[in-house]
Amino acid sequence: MQDIAGVLVNSVISAALYATMAYGLAVIYGVMRIINLAHAGLMMLGAYATFSLFTRFGLDPFLSLLVVGPLFFLFGVVLYRLVVRRLPRSGATPSMESLLLLFGVWLVLQNFAYFIWTGDTQSILTAYTMKSVAVLGVRVGVPSLFVFAGSVLSLVFLNVVLKTTYLGKAIRAVTQNRDAALLAGVDADSISAVAFGLGTAFAGVAGGMLSTLYAFTPDFGRSFLLKAFCIIVLGGMESVTGVAAGALVLAFLENGLSAWTTLPTSFQDAVSFTLLFVTLVAFPQGLPGLFARLRTAFR
Repeated sequence: MQDIAGVLVNSVISAALYATMAYGLAVIYGVMRIINLAHAGLMMLGAYATFSLFTRFGLDPFLSLLVVGPLFFLFGVVLYRLVVRRLPRSGATPSMESLLLLFGVWLVLQNFAYFIWTGDTQSILTAYTMKSVAVLGVRVGVPSLFVFAGSVLSLVFLNVVLKTTYLGKAIRAVTQNRDAALLAGVDADSISAVAFGLGTAFAGVAGGMLSTLYAFTPDFGRSFLLKAFCIIVLGGMESVTGVAAGALVLAFLENGLSAWTTLPTSFQDAVSFTLLFVTLVAFPQGLPGLFARLRTAFR
């Protein structure tokens, strides 16, 4: 029972972090049909921004997210206006131009980090970094609990914005049918800029949270990008709630295999690859598509 409790607690906490990493990808893909390969570089930059605010100004890394989020939102809007909006519209599928452009942005961000912060491994150590509390009989680090709280707030924020505001309705309209949204008077270009800003903000916030749990270098973020891709495919690409469900499935698989098998933790990335492959082959529409097929089959 203790093992089960440990797996469940660790899975929920890991899923919260994974979901926050994937929200930005899902929002940008939903509105613009762009796979943002720069996401890993943005998470890395978020980690360094949090690190700089902590070391230079003594700002707690979780409080610094209140600065990192808006700052990265503005950076995302500027990046869209200067670069991304010039990409050709390719319909319902990502274009090769978008993949190459955003991969180039990732490389630029990486080399920028090498120039500013060098390649030395950095980490953030606070007064509570090594502290833990008991949750259902399982010791959980205080930073992990803060990450969980921040992730829950991110999910609530996204749901409130998408479901109760005009901006959210416009984003959902462009996501469902860009041409129909244009005919209805929605400024799709401005909505795309806001969506790219939101996706960039969530990438920066996710990077800031990751910096409280892991050491990082300018190469930071590669494996987390893979997990984020797996999660949005599993969650159905466009659904925020689906992203949260996909993150929980991936986290449970990782923690379950780690606790109940002899599979080394270094093979966790292989779990993401395998789950991504199975999802694309067996139910390419993700969990929502799988549940719809099951409902039809049992009627």
